[in-house]
Amino acid sequence: MVCVEFLGPIKEESMHLDICDLHGLRAILQEKESVRPWLAMSAISVNDVLVEDLHTPLRDGDRVMVLPPVCGG
Repeated sequence: MVCVEFLGPIKEESMHLDICDLHGLRAILQEKESVRPWLAMSAISVNDVLVEDLHTPLRDGDRVMVLPPVCGG
């Protein structure tokens, strides 16, 4: 499972998901009305490293953070 956390003004609880890459995460988050508006403007980090490639592989135990602009994204 991958732990997904949301910082700053994104009002969403952390979640644990069984996903294999950021593309899968994006598809799930697009369905969440409270998160959708933030996706285009937020940065994503995996284990504290900023990433841009949606095909970045994710492994069990990875920590993904959605960082809106006001939090360094």
